[in-house]
Amino acid sequence: MRNLKPRAAASVLTSVSVLTLTLCLFAQGSKRVTVPAGTRILVRMVDSVDSSKQKAGYRFTATLEVNLQAYDVTVAPKGTTVYGVLAQASSAGKFKGSSQLTLELTDIVINGAAQPLMTTDYEVKGKGEGGQTTKKVLGGAGLGALIGGIAGGGKGAGIGALAGAATGTAVAATKKGEQLLVPSEALLEFRLEHPTELPIAK
Repeated sequence: MRNLKPRAAASVLTSVSVLTLTLCLFAQGSKRVTVPAGTRILVRMVDSVDSSKQKAGYRFTATLEVNLQAYDVTVAPKGTTVYGVLAQASSAGKFKGSSQLTLELTDIVINGAAQPLMTTDYEVKGKGEGGQTTKKVLGGAGLGALIGGIAGGGKGAGIGALAGAATGTAVAATKKGEQLLVPSEALLEFRLEHPTELPIAK
């Protein structure tokens, strides 16, 4: 009886390994793969977004900062173009002195065709003049750990931490009225809301 538990555990681990390998081979052979919900998508902004200038519906362009991976398969490499939309925008002075930006990714370009995405929001809120800005900022060691983790952890995480140490704040806010700006070159993190089937980049 004592030997059954180790054997059962080994059997489960073997089954999981075989299943993972099968999924990888299937993905590579079918040229498409389902990227799991919750998958991190780290992007670098090409366009800037300003709460005092852009309105809801404004479309922006960004690029992948690290490869988009699923089951050890590279679905889309670093540098791949992605598109997003400003889902919500309010400028200070119009809504009780507060300002807010909410960004979402909508498409990723793979093999020359735009593929739809549904992601979590990237949200930035201002508190008006004299208040503090609530934001999700990627910078410093936190950003480095994220890049390293997405790239594969371990050694990658160490490299990412060194790279992130030199990275600045992703979101800026002006002094008067807390106007919010997500500048070009800012690094933002999104996550897939649902499992998404995508072609594999050639």
